[in-house]
Amino acid sequence: MIDQPSIAGAEARILHLRRHLSSLVSVSFRSRSGTRSQCHWSGHGQGQVDVEHPGDCSLRIHESGHFQLDVPAPSSGSVQRASTPRPIAFRNVFRWRFFDDRVSLAHERRGAEAAVWLFDLGVAHNAGPADLVSLQPHQCIDDRYQARLTFTHDGFDLAWTITGPRKDEHIHYRYRTS
Repeated sequence: MIDQPSIAGAEARILHLRRHLSSLVSVSFRSRSGTRSQCHWSGHGQGQVDVEHPGDCSLRIHESGHFQLDVPAPSSGSVQRASTPRPIAFRNVFRWRFFDDRVSLAHERRGAEAAVWLFDLGVAHNAGPADLVSLQPHQCIDDRYQARLTFTHDGFDLAWTITGPRKDEHIHYRYRTS
């Protein structure tokens, strides 16, 4: 369990996050597959963000855009370059639910009735430069999801780490208000 600082420090950061989330307009991200990955999803994406205010102490963030896989390097001995992969459309919905000491994050891509709770983000003494961190990792079968959120002057960055027998993924999201 992470050693939690005072509720007052958490409340200020959570209010700050809520203000940023309410005015988001764009998302961009960079994914990088590590050496143990069998997924090979290295690439970058960008899109728009629409914010929904359901009126229940939460915000629903609708993301849509395109993801572009990196062009694979030519195999050794090969002179021919691989063709550029086609962009892949993406859509996601995340619900951010606010509490005094934490923010709960759920994935609602398949609808609110099929929401998948990911984790709670909160303040931790040992978080380093991050403003909020996942208090406990989300376990999805054999895969472990963790995140670190850091505020910027025009939004926030959310860095995900996903590890498991077939996964070694790092995704750096940049959510911006302008």
